[in-house]
Amino acid sequence: MGVASPTEGNPPRLSLLDDTSPDGAAREHALGGQTKRSVDVAIAAAALLLLLPLLLLIAVLIKFCNGGPVLYCQERIGHNGRSFRCWKFRTMRPDSESVLREHLRRSPEAAGEWNREHKLKNDPRVTALGAVLRQLSIDELPQLMNILRGEMSIVGPRPVVVDELQRYGQDAVFYFRARPGLTGAWQVSGRNDISYERRVALDRQYVESWSLLVDVIIIVRTIPVVLLAKGSY
Repeated sequence: MGVASPTEGNPPRLSLLDDTSPDGAAREHALGGQTKRSVDVAIAAAALLLLLPLLLLIAVLIKFCNGGPVLYCQERIGHNGRSFRCWKFRTMRPDSESVLREHLRRSPEAAGEWNREHKLKNDPRVTALGAVLRQLSIDELPQLMNILRGEMSIVGPRPVVVDELQRYGQDAVFYFRARPGLTGAWQVSGRNDISYERRVALDRQYVESWSLLVDVIIIVRTIPVVLLAKGSY
């Protein structure tokens, strides 16, 4: 099927925090410990089995409609600051980086939006099929594999690229305590319709008040948010 890497090339795999502390002791376990991890594995494995026909259909459609790689991966930052390759179905044109540069050059308003949110509401790089996949959050289903690999969780902060960590400031320490999530507080609280500062606050609040019940509530709330495509683009 092929895999598309970020158009500027993947940054080197890195770890913002070492696996061990200066005295050699292991870094703290991810938020929720083994209990949360067991739930993640059970849900991700079941979802992959149930959704396999859909995933194969989407792969065929992407290949047929757009050509090029079916999957896209990008380095994201996870638990304890370790980097990992985050997987998605490809929703953008193969020449997306040059398209973005030209669009930002021609539109100061778009450039400002990109600098504020690291995202564009009307993104010229997104294909017609990609727009549908994004609207229904189907493009993120390959992240179920990231969950099985222990790099992500069903519920957690939204995975960020290294350049975004400066937006977290001192609250980055809360982000590092959890595995990034397929869904999370941000996704069920307005998604792209809220500010980045609010997103950071929601991530901190989630980590500080985590419980299995909180995860269940977020998962249940995710269903209508996805079906109604609230705040997605």
